[in-house]
Amino acid sequence: MVMRYIAVTATGDASGMQLGQMAIPEPGPDDLLVRVLAAGVNRPDILQRQGLYPAPDDASPVLGLEVAGEVVACGKHVSRWQVGDKVCALVNGGGYADYALAPAAQCLPIPAGYSWVQAAALPETFFTVWHNLFQRVQLQSGERLLIHGGASGIGVAAIQIARALGVEVMATAGSVAKCAAITQLGAHAIHYRDQDFVAEVKRLTQGQGANVILDMVGADYIQRNFSAAAKEGRIVNIAFLNGSKANVDFMPLMLKRLTLTGSTLRAQSAAVKAGIARELEANIWPLLDNKTITPLIDSVFAFGDVVAAHRHMESNQHIGKIILDLATNESSNK
Repeated sequence: MVMRYIAVTATGDASGMQLGQMAIPEPGPDDLLVRVLAAGVNRPDILQRQGLYPAPDDASPVLGLEVAGEVVACGKHVSRWQVGDKVCALVNGGGYADYALAPAAQCLPIPAGYSWVQAAALPETFFTVWHNLFQRVQLQSGERLLIHGGASGIGVAAIQIARALGVEVMATAGSVAKCAAITQLGAHAIHYRDQDFVAEVKRLTQGQGANVILDMVGADYIQRNFSAAAKEGRIVNIAFLNGSKANVDFMPLMLKRLTLTGSTLRAQSAAVKAGIARELEANIWPLLDNKTITPLIDSVFAFGDVVAAHRHMESNQHIGKIILDLATNESSNK
């Protein structure tokens, strides 16, 4: 039996991707085989396609880190899930395909009333936000959070989760439309092209600064984050869109007693990812079920339009998530 998948025939430009065929994978003892009906598009997919973020040795080399679909086979050690169950999952690669293997412990039930597209917008983003903000830096109710890239898939999820848990949120973005979306989600928007985010954070916090900063920009933001942080502040880097190298004066880190950390999700162990899934189901899935939090979908592309989907992400015009729809043949992108 064969399936469609997105093959990267040449690293670099998005044009190096095309539809191919390969054998349907067999689930291991702790895996589910999921018929993929929607898959999320994420920055790591772009980097992997460019040859800058190779898949781990034990992972599928096929692009795609999050899916939603129907269970069609279960490994012999799987007890919770059954054939026919509807799940969304953080996968270790292989999401850009008609069928994907998903570790059973990294699967979650699809929230009540959610479409395949909505469900596919959850796993990679929500796992990343929960792990970094709530496990690594212990963000607490009543604190002040600054998010860089507030209109990204990560950003809009972080705003909603933090706001739902009683956190005051500030977020940067580079356009009027993105700032409007951030404001609508209940955060203070900072237009970084027109405003100095350090000065704005100081103004919004009466000079105190942000207790936690979630940064996916890097480069010169590293030094400026030190200035924007409150005493005892925690800064977590999850990407370096503007570069990972900077000339930094670390004295503020000492004087303010700051914590600087970072992580990537894909390299985490299966046990860590399983733990994130359990905490999400306990703490966040009820908020998805009752619509306190809803994923913000920017655009949906047909599976065969994956090149356009990647180019849309690379344009940095999107607000929220970009999804590949494997259930239909038509795009509904903006």
